[in-house]
Amino acid sequence: MNNRTPTAEPRPPKRPLVDRISEQAPIVVLILVCLLTAFLQPRFLSPINLTNVLLQASVLGVIVIGMTYVIIAGGFDLSVGSVAAMSGCVATAVMVALVPGEAMFDGANGTAMAIGVAAGVLAGLVVGVMNGVLVAYVGLNPFIATLGTMVLVRGLVLLGTDAHPISGDFGLPEAFIAFGRARFLGLPWITWVPLVLLVVLGWILHRTRYGLRIFAVGGGPEAAFLAGVDVRRVKTGAFALCGALAGLAGVMLAARLQSGQPTAGHFYELFAIAAVILGGASLYGGEGRLWRSMIGLLIIVVLSNSLNILNVVSHWQEVAIGLVIIAAASIDRLRSRRQ
Repeated sequence: MNNRTPTAEPRPPKRPLVDRISEQAPIVVLILVCLLTAFLQPRFLSPINLTNVLLQASVLGVIVIGMTYVIIAGGFDLSVGSVAAMSGCVATAVMVALVPGEAMFDGANGTAMAIGVAAGVLAGLVVGVMNGVLVAYVGLNPFIATLGTMVLVRGLVLLGTDAHPISGDFGLPEAFIAFGRARFLGLPWITWVPLVLLVVLGWILHRTRYGLRIFAVGGGPEAAFLAGVDVRRVKTGAFALCGALAGLAGVMLAARLQSGQPTAGHFYELFAIAAVILGGASLYGGEGRLWRSMIGLLIIVVLSNSLNILNVVSHWQEVAIGLVIIAAASIDRLRSRRQ
């Protein structure tokens, strides 16, 4: 007879308390900033101001989603701000060129809007593919490659527009203006775009084989290559998606401003990278979650809005945002050392 008592299965080691606290830190910080601002200025919780916060976060939110893909894949993209400006100008220029000639036909506004939006997103996609090729196939460092395209694209858009906004003598299509102003379920249409993208691209990133490959490439490109993953193609795809989403963000911004602004998008790349890192992703790749990146973005947007509504001088707002970016990079560095 066997009198031995069954041994319990070994439990997985508990994660360090510091790691568990750091995972919840972005949410806690966001809540504390909101509560403190609401206490100092009750107007912060007004529907108008909260809608304004969502509008500010909507354009950057689309860029943050693309940046999350790239950072998880082991890179980053400094050109997204310039791409957003370029795509907004390309989209509005195409619409302005099409509307006067087709104004007599039914549906001309809708057709012009569709072609313009497609042109803007395609322009961003082209730059994204170029970034991916330079990084994955040519072998350039992401910093050098995307810094070069950032300056190049900004220069081209300034030359092409003569540094003037594009709205046209006949105005933009009514459908495009409505997209920038209209509401759905009480919220502007623009705010729904990042929510839909968050659901769809979040599922792709965290629930599909393609998403697994992105994590594998960022976590260890050599191991991913030995496992049969086409590392260069996956990395190029991540940059292409980031460029296309930056283009879409530029079109959304143009709809909100009702014009293509060649000077728009400054510091978008820094805000996007900081948001992703604040959300828990690693600049070294292989780690991150889309919804947490959006929490990081809300921290930046809410902090900026809070300082503005509290009548803090704009220069101090820049100081605060700069400190947030430094803090995000420091947190990522400390987290990588523990690992």
